[in-house]
Amino acid sequence: MSYLPNDRCRLYYTDTADNDPSLKDKPAVLFINGWAISSRYWGPLVEELSPDYRCITYDQSGTGRTVLEEHHKPSFTISGFADEASMLIRHLGLDSSKNLHIVGHSMGGMVATEVCLRHEAALLSATILACGIFEENAFTSAGLMFLGGLIDVSLNFRQAFRIEPLRTLFIKRAATRDIGKAYSDIIIEDFTTSDKDATNAVGRFSIDREVLRAYTKHVMDIPAPVLCCVGMEDHTIPPEGTVTLYEQRKQVSASPSRLVQFMHLGHLPMLEDTPRFAVELKKHFDFGRQFYKNPEQHLPHDEITRID
Repeated sequence: MSYLPNDRCRLYYTDTADNDPSLKDKPAVLFINGWAISSRYWGPLVEELSPDYRCITYDQSGTGRTVLEEHHKPSFTISGFADEASMLIRHLGLDSSKNLHIVGHSMGGMVATEVCLRHEAALLSATILACGIFEENAFTSAGLMFLGGLIDVSLNFRQAFRIEPLRTLFIKRAATRDIGKAYSDIIIEDFTTSDKDATNAVGRFSIDREVLRAYTKHVMDIPAPVLCCVGMEDHTIPPEGTVTLYEQRKQVSASPSRLVQFMHLGHLPMLEDTPRFAVELKKHFDFGRQFYKNPEQHLPHDEITRID
């Protein structure tokens, strides 16, 4: 557990190589969190991936144990959050060789996409989890307006989610399967204690049309294998958007794309079924390394996997 001081914040992060120096030679995995949540929810997955991978988690500004200056708040934008990740990548020397996998969840998928494009030389693979794209039409426009109103209501009354029955309803919207009391408490605590300005800004840019257009373009440009992963019973973000992301990227990208659908999981597959989620990540990481070694060779690759 360490802090990285920078011009945005004192960035809290964990690096499994701090406790086990031998992991510094292993492939590195950087996890980028979703909206209004700290990095603690990656804990079970990090345990599953060790000791084969060097795992790095961090709290984006406005969440968790990252410290903001009392009289100064940074810009809460995709570019600003990507700056934090890039500073951490450089600080840990992860940009010095092609040995990096980047995993972005929910809003973190947008940030991860920009980070991938900034660090192409180091990137082996990208995973976009529950962060899809949607066709622009009257239906999606109405949906974005509704979601904007829901964000406002949620933030104005978020302390109410500490109390039953709203607490249980909040968790059930995030996770289809039981994630246990400890992680349910973490999800609630993170949402209700995150910086309000950061939480509001992230909620807003996540549904901004221009931001979504840029995200759609940028994710197509990632020059490494991309795993699009989603729980098909996700009640937080419509899972069809991730399927659309995979279909569009497969049509236009020169780099391989793969879709994994967990048919009975929700927005938090890393907690709802950690072992099987870890298995799919490892397959993707292995494929990313093999693709880097033999980019012109046709490698065996299950393009769509559905897991019941």
